[in-house]
Amino acid sequence: MHVELHNINKTFGRVRANQDISLDFEPGRIYAILGENGAGKSTLMKIMSGYQSADSGEIVVDGQPVAFKSPTDAIAHGIGMLYQDPLDFPPFTVLENFIVGRPGGFFPDAASARESLLTLARRFNFPLDPDRYLDMLTIGERQQLEILRLLSLNVRALILDEPTTGISAGQKTALFDVLKSLARDEGLTIILVSHKLEDVMELCDEAYVLRRGRYVGRADIPCAIGDLVALMFGKVVERQERPPVGRGDPVLALDGVCLSSRRLTVHDVSLKVRAGEVIGLAGLDGSGQAEFIRSCAGLLSPERGTIKLCDLDLTHASYHRVAQAGVAFLPAGRLEEGLIRGMTLVQHFALTMPGKQPWVNWLRAYQTTAERIRAFNVKGRPNNPIQTLSGGNQQRFALSLLPQRLKVLLLEHPTRGLDVESALYIWEQLLQRRADGTAIVFISAELDEIVAYSDRILVFFGGRVTLVEDPADMNTTRLGELIGGKLAS
Repeated sequence: MHVELHNINKTFGRVRANQDISLDFEPGRIYAILGENGAGKSTLMKIMSGYQSADSGEIVVDGQPVAFKSPTDAIAHGIGMLYQDPLDFPPFTVLENFIVGRPGGFFPDAASARESLLTLARRFNFPLDPDRYLDMLTIGERQQLEILRLLSLNVRALILDEPTTGISAGQKTALFDVLKSLARDEGLTIILVSHKLEDVMELCDEAYVLRRGRYVGRADIPCAIGDLVALMFGKVVERQERPPVGRGDPVLALDGVCLSSRRLTVHDVSLKVRAGEVIGLAGLDGSGQAEFIRSCAGLLSPERGTIKLCDLDLTHASYHRVAQAGVAFLPAGRLEEGLIRGMTLVQHFALTMPGKQPWVNWLRAYQTTAERIRAFNVKGRPNNPIQTLSGGNQQRFALSLLPQRLKVLLLEHPTRGLDVESALYIWEQLLQRRADGTAIVFISAELDEIVAYSDRILVFFGGRVTLVEDPADMNTTRLGELIGGKLAS
């Protein structure tokens, strides 16, 4: 399918998300859409997939101008999008989610849908059980289901927004094999929105680059990564050396902790985290690291063992009590758990401001919000609804909401979906907290991030835990083997 975008424009208030963007996507090729957070990538793809409408401009499919009022219209014309957070229904089964959007009205043919799902799953080697509930699946499996659903609806141009965020290396390999096959063997047009330049080099044929809402250039792949970075940011971005910091006394201590969830049991975790120390949690999705970090935050009580903060027993304490003791948790789901969709930035600060009065000092809240926006370089205004900010700016704002002084900061995928510059900025802020004595415990699916920033690494495999005392002796290959259970005892 040949898709052309002609002079696409989109504004949100004073923000010009897309400015006169014209791009050309030919069948049988895999394209990357690159740019810093807030560059307009997701907005452009949402317009192309019918999720949003452009203020002006034109979409042309196989030589014919088209107008989309909804994603259903786009799918009917052969364009489908896989979002970074899949738009599915966790209370339903795999089969029920697969049926969504299929023709058949109120009485779809479930038997035919099941056969179609199983046929596609076998064809692409996606091990999906039609009767399994969606909330039991990993992010990678949910992505696989959505790809199969779109293919069953005869999509010929497939857009993927940050598809490798939060999935395992094996799932990424399987995904890339399928995408290459769809482009090479079946002539689909594949468009990848990503900040991971190594993924772009591995998968794509060509890259289009946006900066501040404008198209600034293209590159044939392979090319020098530095050339892409310079196009994205107008400069070469380099990681800063991590300054050494002396570790203090233990602030968080887990002794013989056993955790259970619907998916697995985490066995016998003992760990002492010191002030000013960074602990990285590594493992395949669903291996127990999410349960571990939520137990430290007071969101999951252990079945056995103890959790203490500076000799204060918090084993079965509530999230509120743990937060009052000096522990903060920043989850991966920004708009699902960390922030509140529909509320403005200033309203978020009003919720976090201490005070005994039964009313809100809105002037103070507005001033504080404006100060934090400047301090954390957030591209937004105090009265903007939080969902109108890009993912990177949502993450910066979430960090700005945290109390200034903390004993322990727990982070789940702190740079998830962020471009290179935004990720470095986030870690600049985190390492400043580390220098001030805050202990940091973070989960990441990026092995190089784990190795680069951790003083020690806790590796999870099937609910079992291995402690790596000296990351200096660890590279991403050896860490990947440990995550896969090769070296686990």
